[in-house]
Amino acid sequence: MTFVELDSEGDPAYDMALGPRLLREGLGDARDILRLYSPQPTAAFSRRDTLRPGYPRAAEAVRRHGFHPVVRPQGGSLAAYHPGSVVVDHVHRAAGEPLEPVERFRRFARLHADVLRGLGADARIGPVPAEYCPGEYSINAGGAKIVGSAQRVTRDGWLFSTVIQVTGADRLREALTPAYAELGYDFDPATVGALEDTVPGVTPQLVVAAVRAAYTRTARPVT
Repeated sequence: MTFVELDSEGDPAYDMALGPRLLREGLGDARDILRLYSPQPTAAFSRRDTLRPGYPRAAEAVRRHGFHPVVRPQGGSLAAYHPGSVVVDHVHRAAGEPLEPVERFRRFARLHADVLRGLGADARIGPVPAEYCPGEYSINAGGAKIVGSAQRVTRDGWLFSTVIQVTGADRLREALTPAYAELGYDFDPATVGALEDTVPGVTPQLVVAAVRAAYTRTARPVT
């Protein structure tokens, strides 16, 4: 496992493009690349979102709340993150390997839920009704979503991206609520949570250290 720390210069578009670029081009002879970072305020729309009639208004809504809209290559629907979030990008470069996307969701959900439980959260795998960017393998605590994941599979391997919301749920809620109204998706703002809601005093730095330690312990790629 190769851990990388590449300066984003505070550019959400750069951050969004870097994972796919590492998947496409690699980093030396590394087979597995892990990048952990806390981004500038970003509203990550999916390509499906961009086809909705309300997308231009949704993009403007997040801008008004200080979030930079970008379009991500993975599926799903709008997700937002900011300096109180931790993004985990795991790139696995192995052309021609059997594809197990559902099992990959399961394994990463277990890994990240275990990390959060180790920090004191009652982390549970599964969606909550009307959550943002809903997914079967979301992670929730205290009735709110705190982790979401998406993946991209290409001929070069796969990119699995996870966002852990650590602090600042209120700010996320303020940006997501008008944007989801414009997109016309079912959404309950109360489902937007952060780890600090149930683990007071936790910081993104603590989460980064815990995730890094978990990956170091596994000492093998998750395939």
